[in-house]
Amino acid sequence: MTETELAAADGRALGCGTRLVVTRPDRLAPARDAMDEVLRRIDEACSRFRADSEITALNAAGGKVVRVSPLLAEAIEVALRAARSTGGAVDPTVGTALRVTGYDRDYDALPAVGEPIRLVARPVPGWRTVRLDRFAGTACLPAGVELDLGATAKAFAADLAASSAARAAEAGVLVSLGGDIAVSGTPPEGGWRIQVGEDSSASLSDAEEAIAIQQGGLATSSTTVRRWRRGEVELHHLIDPQSGLPVDGPWRTVTVAAATCVDANTATTAAIVLGEGAVGWLAAMALPARLVDHEGAILRVGGWPDRLR
Repeated sequence: MTETELAAADGRALGCGTRLVVTRPDRLAPARDAMDEVLRRIDEACSRFRADSEITALNAAGGKVVRVSPLLAEAIEVALRAARSTGGAVDPTVGTALRVTGYDRDYDALPAVGEPIRLVARPVPGWRTVRLDRFAGTACLPAGVELDLGATAKAFAADLAASSAARAAEAGVLVSLGGDIAVSGTPPEGGWRIQVGEDSSASLSDAEEAIAIQQGGLATSSTTVRRWRRGEVELHHLIDPQSGLPVDGPWRTVTVAAATCVDANTATTAAIVLGEGAVGWLAAMALPARLVDHEGAILRVGGWPDRLR
C-alpha cells in the first residue's frame, strides 16, 4: 500500500495533539468518530484537571471508598500493573508531587514562569496504598493521596482508540496522542513509518530519524518538552517516586517500541526514572529503545534499528 492510499486527521484531546491515520481513506470519518468517543470517555474518567472527572472525585474522597466506572477501574489497574512491573519506578501516586511543583492544570494553560515555590524531597505514598476492587467496582485512596495516571492513561487511550477505530473503519489504523502511538489492523506495506524525535509537536521534517513498526505501540518520554519555571527553578513533569521531585538523571529522552503503547510508555517513563540502570533494565526486558542523554548522544539498545533516514 502506498502513502497516497492513506488518509489522516489531526486534532487535539487530553491536553495534546492527536493524529489518526487509516489505510482506507473512505473510512476516515467513522474511524475518527470511534477514536473521539474513546478519548472523550478517558478524559471524563481520568483527567485530574477536570473538576467533574471521576479521578478528581476519587482524589478528593479523603479515604472513603468510591464507586468507579469500569473504564476508570481498568485505567487504575493498568497504572498499578505498570508500577508493579517497574518496581515502583512508575507510580500513579505522584499526583500531589506534581501539583505542588506547579503542574495543577492542563499544560496548555500552565504559566511558563511563576512565583518561587518551596519543594521538599519526600517519597510519594506508593502504589501499594491504592485499594482497587474490580469486582465491586470501587477504589479507595488514603486521605491526602492523589492519583495521576499521566504515565499510563494517555497510552492506554491510544491502545483503546486504535483498536476501536480499526474496528469501525475495517482498516489499518495508527493513533498518535502527543507522540504515544498505537497501531491496529493490517498495516500498510512496509509497516507504519514513524518519525522519531524529542518533541511530538515538531514537524516531520524536523524529526531526527524514522523507524517502521507492524504492530503494537511506540512511546517517547522526555524531560525537554513539558517544562516550566517557578522562581529560579526549572521543573518538568516526570517525577522520581523516591524523592517526589522531578527526575534528575542522565537521560533527557527515551523512546521504546513494545507490544502495546501502554507497555512502551511504561518503559520510557521507567527508563527516565531509573537513570543509569535503565540500560540493563531495558535489555533484560528485551525492549528496543533509543536513549538520548543531556548532551544529545544517542544510545540504541535491545535491537533498536540503525537510522532509516
